[in-house]
Amino acid sequence: MEAKKRGRPDNYGEPRTYDPAFRGPVYKRSCTDVLCGFIFIMTIFCYIILGLVAWAHGDAKKLAYPTDSNGDFCGQKNTPNEKKPILFYFNILQCASPTVLTSFRCPTRQFCVSMCPDRFLTFTDVQKKHRVDRSSWEYYRQFCKPGFNDPLKSASEILRHEDCPSFILPSRSFLKRCFPDLSIINGILALKNRTKFADGAGTTRDVTDLQEGVNGIHQILAMRTLGLKIFEDFVSSWHWILTGLFLAMISSLLFLWFLKYTAGTILWVFVFGVVIVTSYGIWICYREYDRLQSKPGTGDTFYEVGLHSDVGVYLQLRQTWLTFMIILCILEVCILLAILFLRKRIQIAVMLLKEGSRTIGYIPCSLLYPLVTFFLISICISYWIVIAIFLATSGKAVYKVLNVGTNCKYANETCDPQTFYSTNIRKECPGADCYFAFYGGKSIFYEHILIFQIFNAFVFLWLVNFSIALGQCTLAGAFASYYWTFHKPKDIRSYPLCASFGCALRYHTGSLAFGSLILTIVQILRVLLEYLKHKLKDSNSKSAKFILCCFQCCFWCLEKVLKFINRNAYIMIAIYGENFCTAARNAFKLIMRNVVRCPGLSVLHKKTPAHTTNTELLLGASVDDNFWVLLHCPWVLQCLCNVCRYPFPLLL
Repeated sequence: MEAKKRGRPDNYGEPRTYDPAFRGPVYKRSCTDVLCGFIFIMTIFCYIILGLVAWAHGDAKKLAYPTDSNGDFCGQKNTPNEKKPILFYFNILQCASPTVLTSFRCPTRQFCVSMCPDRFLTFTDVQKKHRVDRSSWEYYRQFCKPGFNDPLKSASEILRHEDCPSFILPSRSFLKRCFPDLSIINGILALKNRTKFADGAGTTRDVTDLQEGVNGIHQILAMRTLGLKIFEDFVSSWHWILTGLFLAMISSLLFLWFLKYTAGTILWVFVFGVVIVTSYGIWICYREYDRLQSKPGTGDTFYEVGLHSDVGVYLQLRQTWLTFMIILCILEVCILLAILFLRKRIQIAVMLLKEGSRTIGYIPCSLLYPLVTFFLISICISYWIVIAIFLATSGKAVYKVLNVGTNCKYANETCDPQTFYSTNIRKECPGADCYFAFYGGKSIFYEHILIFQIFNAFVFLWLVNFSIALGQCTLAGAFASYYWTFHKPKDIRSYPLCASFGCALRYHTGSLAFGSLILTIVQILRVLLEYLKHKLKDSNSKSAKFILCCFQCCFWCLEKVLKFINRNAYIMIAIYGENFCTAARNAFKLIMRNVVRCPGLSVLHKKTPAHTTNTELLLGASVDDNFWVLLHCPWVLQCLCNVCRYPFPLLL
C-alpha cells in the first residue's frame, strides 16, 4: 500500500528540485519547433500571395453595387446605370420559387432603377389610361426594359418577352434593392394599408403571398432598425461610455494598490460576500415560492407550460423558484465545503494576489500589452474580410438558365444571354430565361475559389490563435523575470516586457505556432459541425441530430481543455525555453501534482497567466444588489433608459 502511495507521484513526474542559482527565465536558449515555425512562415507567405492574387482578380464593387440580369452594375459611375443605383425585381412573387434554394438567385428579370415604385399599378390599367393620361405610362416605363416605349404593344407579348412587369407595388429600398413596403397593422400583414392587390393577370392576390417572396426580409429590416438604434445610442452616450471606461481604469488601479496591503482581507470579503449573496438568493427564491403557493395556476410544470419566448411566464411558476432554490442550496454547500477544506489553498491564493499586484506595480506597461494583442487581431480580421470579399467577387459574369417551374431539363445550366433567344430552350421551357448567376469561370483559380476561402478561414484562425499565444507567452516571460529576482527592483532586467516579446518571437515562434495550430484544427472541426447542424436542421433523423450534438459537446470540451493546457505550456516555454510538447507535458504533470490547488487558483489566471487582478467575483456578488436598486429606485432605471434604449452601450 505504501509502495503504491510512493509510486503515485511518479505517474506525474518528480517536482523540480530547488536551485538557488536559478534566475529564470532561462537566458541561454535555442529555437524550438523549427519545422512548425518554418511551415507557419511559409503559410503566411502563401497567405500574402493569395491576397495579391485575389486583389488582382476580384472587384469589391461587385458587392458594393447590386447586379442586374445582364451582369451590369447598378449605380456604377461612367455606365448607363450611373443614375440607377437600385435593383428592381420584375415579379417578386417568383422569388418564392424552390429554385431560389438551389441557385441562390431569384428567377425573375431584374433591372436597375433610379427609385422604387411608390404606388399600386398594373400594366393593363396603364395601357387603358395611356391615351388620356400619358403621365401614368411615363412613370410606369421607369420599371420596364431600358429603351422600351411602346405601351400599345399587346400585353401578352410584353409579358412574354418581359419588357415590362405586369404590376408594381409600393416598395422601399433596402440594401439597394426594392422590396414591398410590408408592415403589420393590428396584427395583420398589410401593404400601404391594403391586404389585397391586383397582379395584372386578372387575379386579386393576398398580401400574404408576398411573404414567401420576401422571406426573411422583415427579420433583416428589424435587425437593421435595431442596429441603427444601437448605433444612435452609442453616438448619444459616447461620453458616458468614455467616463465609465475611465472610472473602470481608475478603480482597477486603486484595486491593485489596495491588494498590496489588504489582499487577504479583500479575498475573504469576496469569499464571504459570495456566501452571503447566495444565502440571500436562497431566501428570495423561498419567498417567491411561498408567495406563489396560494395563487392558482402556478403549480404547472415546465413540460405543461412548454416553450415560451417570454421569460416572465416561467417566473410565475412555483417549480421555477423551487429549482433555483435547490441549485443555490447545492452551490452554497459546495462553497462552504470548499472554504472548510481548502483554507490553506485560499492562503496561497492570497499570497499570489499580493505578489501579482506587486508585479504589475513593477511592470506597469503590462497593463497596455492587451492593446498590442487587440491590434494584431484587428489586422487579422481586416485582412481576412478583404480577402474573402475579393475572392467572392473574382471572375467573370456567369449566366444560368432559371425557370419558375421545376421540370426544365436545362435548369441551372450555363447560358449566353446574347444567343439564348435563338436556342430551343425557351420552347421546351416556356418560363425559362438566361439570368446572371455569379462571378466565376473555367480557369484553375476560379474553379478552386471554395478551397481558397477555406484556406483563408483556416489561416485567419491560426493567426488569431497565434496572436493570443504570443501575448500569453510574452506576459508569462515578463512576470517570470520579476518572480525569480531576489533584489527587486534593482535586479529586474531592463524593459522585461519588450525582452520577453523579442524572445518569444526569436526562439519560440514555432512552438507558439504549433500550439495555436492544434487549437485551430479543433476550431475548424467545430465550424464544420456547425455547418452540418445547419444543414440537418430540417431533417427528421433524431439519431443524426443526437450524434451531432454529442460531437459538438465533445469538441467544445476539447477546445476548452486545449486552451487551458496551451496557456500553461506557454508559461513553461517562457520560463525554461522548452519545445511545445515538452512544455505541455511538464505543465500537465505540474497541474496533476497540484490538482487540488488548481480550482482555487484558476480564477487568478482566467484572463492571462500573470494578471491576477480580476474583479469578476466582486461584480458577480453585486448583481442581485444592482437589480434591487433598479427595481426599487425607478428614477435610476428611467435615467438609464433615457441614455440607453438598448443595453449594448451599458454592457460595454
